[in-house]
Amino acid sequence: MTVSVVLPYRDAAGTLVAAIESVAVDEVDEIIAVDDGSRDGGFSLAQSVQDARIIHVRTSGIGVAGALRAGVERARGDFIARMDADDVSLPGRIAAEVALLRGDASLAAASCLVEPTGDVTDGMRRYVDWQNAILSPADHARAIFVESPLCHPATTIRRSALEAAGGFRDAPWAEDYDLWLRLDARGFGFAKVDRVLFEWHQRSTSVTRSDDRCSVERLREARAHFLAPRLRTLNRPLTIWGAGPTGKRLARELEKHGVRTARFIDIDPRKIGRIRRGVDVIAPSALDPSHTIIVAVGTLGARDLVRADLVARGLHEGTDFLCAA
Repeated sequence: MTVSVVLPYRDAAGTLVAAIESVAVDEVDEIIAVDDGSRDGGFSLAQSVQDARIIHVRTSGIGVAGALRAGVERARGDFIARMDADDVSLPGRIAAEVALLRGDASLAAASCLVEPTGDVTDGMRRYVDWQNAILSPADHARAIFVESPLCHPATTIRRSALEAAGGFRDAPWAEDYDLWLRLDARGFGFAKVDRVLFEWHQRSTSVTRSDDRCSVERLREARAHFLAPRLRTLNRPLTIWGAGPTGKRLARELEKHGVRTARFIDIDPRKIGRIRRGVDVIAPSALDPSHTIIVAVGTLGARDLVRADLVARGLHEGTDFLCAA
């Protein structure tokens, strides 16, 4: 089985060579370096790296999803290891991820713990800490509708799973979260190596902070788009635990897909007994276990408290309730 690294880049001359060299020390068969319209001499820099495994591809500024598709088309690998031009992959990362994938055919992708570097905001630090705590396939299944649980450039993907899900595509929301949600919908799992093997560089201009497709609104749309079919399959009335902004906004997005909320649950006595989006807000004591429950709470730490409450009632995550944001 072969391993191909796909590394798209554009105007990354200051970090590109270091990024390429960081994956070159790992156990990979080829490195597909895709220049997506660089204007800073990046293509010449990539060509200057003396490594026979590097295959150079040029695209015309078509965006990351298109550049990834071009890279995968040239790749021969059974496993596609991702890499970005401003990050650093630590030695052994790709080999460890491939070992996870080879050991469990149900996994579509494997990643590792990451260390954020550069301009790291408090919000990004909390996100990375959350992401790094998600390790097993069960952990990822529980987290998939909360936030994107994998750091895309730190991930290796099984090619057959990638193709089964339709490959990389342009979407109204972040292309990596879109891929994880499509793979999850097809029943594939994810896992992480429990070691920090990747340095994820942050800048104020990073896509995650500057592109509208990564905004809270677009990610909520993505969740609702993929969550609605799951809820229709479960075919039970829907209760949303959380009558605040997080729950109400998710309910509004689900309505666009024909899924209506039967009631809200909240612990705030000022909300209990009121009407939200045309339905009652009830106390947790009035919960109906025959409903599917979506936990959509925004307060830090509240999700885990609600999850513990529901599990104590004998409800099962994934079938009786799901967590979303």
